[in-house]
Amino acid sequence: MREWIKTADISSARADTALADGNILAARSHWLRAMNYYQASAFPFGPADDGYEGAIASMRRCAANYVRHATPRGEVVQIAWPGGYPLQGYFLPTPRATGRAPAVICVAEPGQRKEEFLYKAAHYARDRGIAMLAVDLFGAEADAAFEEVVGRRDLEATVGCMMDYLVERDDIDGDGIAILADGMRSSFVARGIAFDDRYAAAVCDGGLWDLHEREFLRDRVAQHDPSLKIRPTLSRAARNIKCPVLIPAGEPGWLEPARVTELYEQLKADGRDVTLKLFTNKETAVSEGHAGGPTLANEFIFDWIESRLGLTALHGRRWDAAARRGRDA
Repeated sequence: MREWIKTADISSARADTALADGNILAARSHWLRAMNYYQASAFPFGPADDGYEGAIASMRRCAANYVRHATPRGEVVQIAWPGGYPLQGYFLPTPRATGRAPAVICVAEPGQRKEEFLYKAAHYARDRGIAMLAVDLFGAEADAAFEEVVGRRDLEATVGCMMDYLVERDDIDGDGIAILADGMRSSFVARGIAFDDRYAAAVCDGGLWDLHEREFLRDRVAQHDPSLKIRPTLSRAARNIKCPVLIPAGEPGWLEPARVTELYEQLKADGRDVTLKLFTNKETAVSEGHAGGPTLANEFIFDWIESRLGLTALHGRRWDAAARRGRDA
């Protein structure tokens, strides 16, 4: 931890120097680098370890500096969640917008941190004219009781709270909001969108984990009483998801590819608007959260989001109009 923090401190100091010299782009680059090193230093440890809270606080400070010096300027926001546990988020508006803009909510799975989205997803959203809200479940305060929160039975309620925040903004198109869950560690985002039909598109597990778990438990019970074996049925969450869903998965991922495909086919057979993208071992986006090749995964994911939000044709018309203006000049 000590060496990672030392490296992070150096990058943070370089960012401050660059800012003082008026070199905003260099400062933002150094803040991103420092943020990653602080996160790496804290990752294997917990709040009881020396240096953990300091590393997390420094990581958040660098992320906040990065967001507030973006062009256009971003914001560090708080999102209300019943129970006295506000969530913290980073909001980055789109530089292209005139009026209300589409948006994507990037949700960190339990245990992941929202700061990752600043380097993994922000520029893909920006380049497509999409505002981004990055949120995690660690809360707004450094000493928030995360372990207690992830055990709450209403965890999926956070998904509605994030939407509530965005639709109340006067710069966001409430009919053009997508949600992206990075990784396949849980179905809480799928459960959240199942009972909130305001989302225009979603990238998550689509309820596969819930479906797999239901079938596993059903088969265990049937071993003791074969008469209880019943036809597979979708979970309540999977049946109620109304928006288009993309399920990005890696070949050596949380389930065998054949099993993922089998569950996906069940969703399709039930009439769900769902797309499966299985990254193979020949590609580099196969690991959890596509950490081995985030560029490959994110290009596919954000192109899919762009098309589902109806932006592909819109951007094409804008580019054609710009080209015509150039020819007429």
